[in-house]
Amino acid sequence: MKYYVVDAFADNIFEGNPAGVCVMDKWIPTEKMEKIAIENNLSETAFTVKEGESYGLRWFTPGGEIDLCGHATLATAYVLFRFVETNAHELHFDTKKANHHLIVTKKDDLYEMDFPTITPEKHHLTDLMVDALGAVPIEVLKTERDLIFVYDSEDTVKNLTPDFSKIKQFPEGLSAYVTAKSEEFDFVARAFWPKLNIDEDPVCGTMYCSLIPYWRSKNGLDRMVARQVSKRGGTVYCEFCGERVKLSGRASLYLVGDICFDEK
Repeated sequence: MKYYVVDAFADNIFEGNPAGVCVMDKWIPTEKMEKIAIENNLSETAFTVKEGESYGLRWFTPGGEIDLCGHATLATAYVLFRFVETNAHELHFDTKKANHHLIVTKKDDLYEMDFPTITPEKHHLTDLMVDALGAVPIEVLKTERDLIFVYDSEDTVKNLTPDFSKIKQFPEGLSAYVTAKSEEFDFVARAFWPKLNIDEDPVCGTMYCSLIPYWRSKNGLDRMVARQVSKRGGTVYCEFCGERVKLSGRASLYLVGDICFDEK
């Protein structure tokens, strides 16, 4: 099976967030995809199969399948545009776990993803949250899946050293996002996923599905530039479009290879 590793939301190789991409002729058993994701040991491995005019898409972390992933979608689109659909400018994906229809458009060196808007709601702060993150946020929000912590400064977000074992104890929230207003960018953010055996995701695309509507409510901007201030770092170009958001970024190819295994 052909296998690629792409650094997504990266201007250069070794930046952004690496994702594995497996382009297949047909679906293989879920157990095999889980094992491949564990073996790859990247935050996400994407599996895609051509289905009519669109591509079926699934994403697996080392801890299991996820319902929505931005950087691995960007990486998958990059691979398909470069090696498979070389004359295409737009790709459609139908996701399997949550039935999302996603569109990726190639615009020069940027890949623009059309994703659903996820509007967060206010949530309560607990002592465990403060203890786990190591700083008191000015606001806590929650989506159906994730927790968001808003801080008073970019430096606070950059300097956080969370206790990941305590984040795992949060009764709610599959992930914990932290964000703050920025002077150089419109906002900065980081993403922690210890419940899926990923302490920090270098650049988390789906996080921006909820951060874009939040920051728009604060600054009134439909177009924003965000920076993920993880160790690797990555830039995300954001656009609010009502019920949809658009996330754009660049990508760099790291690896092309073959995975050798028994498909049965």
